[in-house]
This record gives sequence, structure tokens and C-alpha cells, in this order.
Amino acid sequence: MEENRWFLNIIQDDFMNGKIDLDSTVKLLEKLHMPFNLAHVKHVFKKTVDKRKIHTINMEDFRAIYRAIVHRNEFHEIFCAYSQNRKFLADTELIEFLKKEQFKTEDAEITALEVILKYEPIDEVRKRRQLSFEGFIRYLNSEDCTVFRKEHRTVYQDMNHPLCDYFISSSHNTYLVSDQLIGPSDLNGYISALLKGCRCLEIDCWDGSNNDPVVYHGHTLTSKLSFSSVIHAVDKYAFAASDYPVVLSLENHCSPKQQERMAQYLLNILGDKLLTSTIGDIAVTQLPSPEALKFKILVKNKKSGTIEETMLRKGQDSHGETGEVSEEEITSSDEETDEKAPLYPKSGLSKRKSEGISSHPPRKKAKMKKIQIAIELSDLVIYTKSEKFVSFEHSMAHQKCYENNSIGEVKAQKFVKHAADQFVSHTSRFITRIYPKGTRTGSSNYNPQEFWNVGCQMVALNFQTPGIPMELQNGKFLDNGGCGYVLKPEFLRNRNSTFNPHNVGRYSKPISLSIRLISGHQLPPSNLSKSNKADPLVQIEIYGVPEDQAKRKSSVIKSNALSPRWDETFSFTVQVPELALIRFCVQDEISLVANDFLGQYTLPLLSLSKGLLGEYSVAMGYRNESSSLK
Repeated sequence: MEENRWFLNIIQDDFMNGKIDLDSTVKLLEKLHMPFNLAHVKHVFKKTVDKRKIHTINMEDFRAIYRAIVHRNEFHEIFCAYSQNRKFLADTELIEFLKKEQFKTEDAEITALEVILKYEPIDEVRKRRQLSFEGFIRYLNSEDCTVFRKEHRTVYQDMNHPLCDYFISSSHNTYLVSDQLIGPSDLNGYISALLKGCRCLEIDCWDGSNNDPVVYHGHTLTSKLSFSSVIHAVDKYAFAASDYPVVLSLENHCSPKQQERMAQYLLNILGDKLLTSTIGDIAVTQLPSPEALKFKILVKNKKSGTIEETMLRKGQDSHGETGEVSEEEITSSDEETDEKAPLYPKSGLSKRKSEGISSHPPRKKAKMKKIQIAIELSDLVIYTKSEKFVSFEHSMAHQKCYENNSIGEVKAQKFVKHAADQFVSHTSRFITRIYPKGTRTGSSNYNPQEFWNVGCQMVALNFQTPGIPMELQNGKFLDNGGCGYVLKPEFLRNRNSTFNPHNVGRYSKPISLSIRLISGHQLPPSNLSKSNKADPLVQIEIYGVPEDQAKRKSSVIKSNALSPRWDETFSFTVQVPELALIRFCVQDEISLVANDFLGQYTLPLLSLSKGLLGEYSVAMGYRNESSSLK
């Protein structure tokens, strides 16, 4: 039989001496170009050799191991359902499979030929325009059958909208790699975030010795980085993962003298990458697009005066000049903990009642705080001017399109709850950044979904902290080629929108989602198990507007991490699919009340492929292991 001949041709040279050990077994599996999990191979190998008290296997043993790891029963059942002779799929049978199972209604004949030429490993079978079982499993384990839609793996969205029309991948205190109080500051925080496609980095700047600014979490024991080293890292890695603009969000506590030094570093290190003037008209009535700002780095900081004044100063020497920025500072007995404090002084919120937020105990009198800004640094702020948030009404009346607000999570959550429609109206016009409350000293994260639901562009998270919030972040920004910019749905861009995530009404475009969970394969072994056994279950979760939030759990398969089989179907109705994410989480049932995390995969609902999917990475969690769910 051709499959036997093909298999023997590949492996026989390795069995010249009759038997092979574990290392040679692994190398031979690599030669067969099929993904495998080392822990499972070791386990199956050990089971084979333990019976005989030796440490090598023969050719037949290797074939059995190969089949245990690669030949899945569920694949064989599907193959036989379409193959009349149960040995090969003729092109007509493959076409029927592609139409019925993979929803390839258009050009199924061409696709069938492409599948045969690309995945059939046996020459004779390929020449006959057929697909063997070996070709079939290679196709199902390929990138053509992944859960994530192929078209969404590259930039496919319109990148010519204004910046405020996009969700923008953003990190909080990017320099920290552990907690917020005593942990190290590390350039790897910036490098790793940029390599993940993050497009908004936070830089906390303070006066350093020898007039050299430093980056650290002020008034804490976190270690310090030189500002110049951070900018060098940004210069090197800014566009490693994406061509689209990077925003440097400066949390600036420096004296005017050291601010000038910052400006010099930005100009000298970043050179042409740094955006120092407007694109086109000096009068800015609309933000430019990510496309227009490709390969540019923008400075987000407080600014003295207008962009027009900056442009008129071009070419003049502003050394030693400062400008004043006035900021309302309200102190009260109930200061919110959503700002960076306990570390910094804060200003509160006026017009609380008009925002739909309950009033607080009487406040002390508001006073105006004057902040000195070096003109040299101020003039580097073009389209991303930091402006203190007062109220939605104040922004609507006074805020310019290039001014953006940062709002702490606690205040923002109140707006989501009590004034979501006003929040949506605000974010359709102005870039809004959300950041974690100061009490999250362990670098924990909030759920970003509720802020995406109202159109917040820069929902900043602690990238160093694994968990569901970062899994949602990573899943959302897989979309659009992982470029860090995802176009918001039309109802979050339209300035006349009345969208409210709590009551979606006419904005509902419900879709029915049916997921058949067939099986798992080579799941990571349980952390709590000495063998590779686990009692796996799968939780399927929808994150989106409140009405769409849902969780479904599969049954538990006892003592089987190698090839658990469920054959269960789950149905969901999703009202606002444009905002929904779907998360597959694989767990090991430890007891009736406790599960151990084995892995997860999260992606936008609209990026979910249709058909039979042999996704190799669904169960990749914080481990880098090859596993799959179907």
C-alpha cells in the first residue's frame, strides 16, 4: 500500500541498527512534519518501553507512537464518511467535504486541487489528484483550518479614518515588569509591549541627577531607568510588529530644565520618526489617520497653547522658555482612588450630577494649579495633547479634536453605568485613555471590555500581568493583522449615535452561533499531576455588551489529556457581534469546586472561521505547547 511505502521510506534509514531511543523518536517525528507535544511523546514512549524494561523501540513501536500522537479517531471518522474506499478521497469526494463541512461554496474545485497539491505528502497519490488520510490530517492541522480567519491575519480594515475611530492597543506603566511599588523597571517592558503590537506606551518621567531625567513609578521603591535608554528602545522596536503610529504617553513630573533635556533626547534619538509638525493644514479640524501617520512616533503630554502657535514658532529658538498650563485641583475628604494616587495629588470631577453620578460629601474649594511646561517639549505635542477631563458637557463645548483625556477606571466605570450614551458620544469625538486605579499595587487589571463597549480608544492594561483581562486584550488585537489598531464599529464612530451597551435596541444585529466541541488533543498535562493525565473540561465564554455575556461548560473527561472526546454542541445568540470576543478555556477539574488552568485562546467573534477546525494553539495558555481543540 502506498501509505505504508511512503512511511517506511521516511523512517527506515533511522532504524538501520534496529532500534531507536527517545531523542531519535522526537527527531523522526519532526521529519514527518506533524505538530506534537513533547510531554505526550515522552509519556507514550515511556508506556511502550516500560512493558519491556528497555529504553529503545523498534519500527512497529514507532508506527504505534506516530498513530497515537497524529492519527486521531475523529479525523478518521470524518475521512471515512466522505471516502468511498476509506483509503483515499477522490477530488469529487474532497469537493463534497469542502462544501458541506468547510462552507467553501465558491471555487470548491480549485480549493480541492490546492489542498491536494499543498498537503498530500505521497507523490503517487498527489499525481492521481487524490488525498490520502496522511494528506487529510495535514490539511486539518494546517493554517488553512485554524479557528482564526485567514483574511484577518493581515491588515484588512480601512486605515484612513481619523485616529479616534480606532481601538488602540495601550499599556499602563510600561516600564514595570512586576508590581507597582517595589518591583524592577525594565526596558524589556517596552520591548515586549512593542513586539506584541502595543501602540501606546506610558513613560513616567521624573527629575534625575546630573540633569538627566529618569523613568520610574514616583514615590515608590521601583528601580529607575534613564529616559534616554527608554527612547533608544522605542527607536529600535517601535515598528518591529506594526507600521502604524506609536504614541508615547508622558506622565511628566520633570522640572522645565529636564523637560528640555527630554525634548532633546526625543529629537536626537528618534529623528525623522518623531512627528514634529502637522500633516497638511496648520488649522486642525480632524485628526489624521493611522495610514497618514505610518512610521511616526507621537508625543502625548500637556501642551502650552495651540498647534497653530507651535507651527508659527517653527525654526525659532525656544530654549529656556516655559509656558503655563492651568489645571483645576479639587481636594476633598473622599478623594477617589482611581487616579495614580496614593502617589500623586489629584483633581476631582465637576458637574457630577449632570453626568448622572450621585453627589459626594461637600468638597473643599477648587483651586487652580499652575504647571510649568518647557516650550521645547510642548512644541513636540501635535495631535495628542493631554487635557484634564472635567465633564462630557465641558468637552463638547470646549475640547478640540486633538485634545485627549485620561480617566481612571473607577470614574470611568461610573460613567459606563450612569452615562453610557454620553460616554459613547464623547469617544466618537475624542481619544480617551482609561488606566488602572492606584490601589492595584500588584499590577492587577480591570476588565477592558466594558470600556471598549463605549468606544474608549486607549484602554491601558498592565501588560506584564497574565490573566483574563490581558487574554481579552491579546485576543482583540489579533484582529487586523495584529497591527495594534482595530476600526471601531460604525455605531461607535458616528457622532449622532445613540448606542448604549446596556440597551442596544436598534443597534442589535443578532447572529446565531453554534459550536460543536468535538475533541482535544495533546493538552498540556496538569500542573498538579505527576503523569500526563488530567480531567479536562472546556469553558466557552462570550465577552461583549452585558446582554451578550455568556459562559457554557462542557462535561469533564476523566484521566485523558492526550485525546479527550466531548462531541457536545453549544448555541449562543449574540446581539452585538461587532464588539464580542469568544474565549475557549481548557481546565483540569481538581475537585467539584476547583479547576486548574491548562490553556486558553481568545479571538474576536467576527474573526472566527467556519467549518471543521483543527486549531493547533487553542489550548496555548501561558505555556508554549502544541495542543489543540476541534
